[in-house]
Amino acid sequence: MSETTARPLRADAERSVRAILEAAERLLSADPGASMEQIAAAAGVSRATIHRRFAHRQALVDALVDSAARQLTAAVESGRPDTAPPLVALHQITANVLEVKGAWTFALGVRPDPDSDAATLHAAMAQHCIAVLERAKADELIDAAADLDWVRRVYYALIGESLHGNAEGSDSDTLAARIVDTLLHGAAPRG
Repeated sequence: MSETTARPLRADAERSVRAILEAAERLLSADPGASMEQIAAAAGVSRATIHRRFAHRQALVDALVDSAARQLTAAVESGRPDTAPPLVALHQITANVLEVKGAWTFALGVRPDPDSDAATLHAAMAQHCIAVLERAKADELIDAAADLDWVRRVYYALIGESLHGNAEGSDSDTLAARIVDTLLHGAAPRG
């Protein structure tokens, strides 16, 4: 566990940690070899500050992965996976997730340590996804014989491909509509 999650921080310390994490995401997305000193400079903090908050580079990366997982969890939860109608929940969660994944590509591309908070959060998000898909199946939006773990994996792949192939610059709501439509209807002709 990093120092940033071990105890509550003062407001100014919390702001500097947030600035460091945001700078780390920007720099590491562009150059995974960016140094702690480069990240400190981009965050507008001293080398001593970054090293006081993060003992070493891996501690910074771990904190970055944890922070991104928390933001992704908040994005999923704000889509009301347990209470919104399944189609509404799928769309809103997808749009929210696209926003977070688009902003935190480096951190969300790092596989979290299996014993980390981030891994626990990702597992909980997968369970939320399965729960929404079960509700969609009950509403006959998904075939009764569908393997929901497979559907979840396809859904994740559609989100990933949408982020990689969004050259036309579609907004998250438009992309979410495409993803959900493709997930539920595939490429079959509409009749």
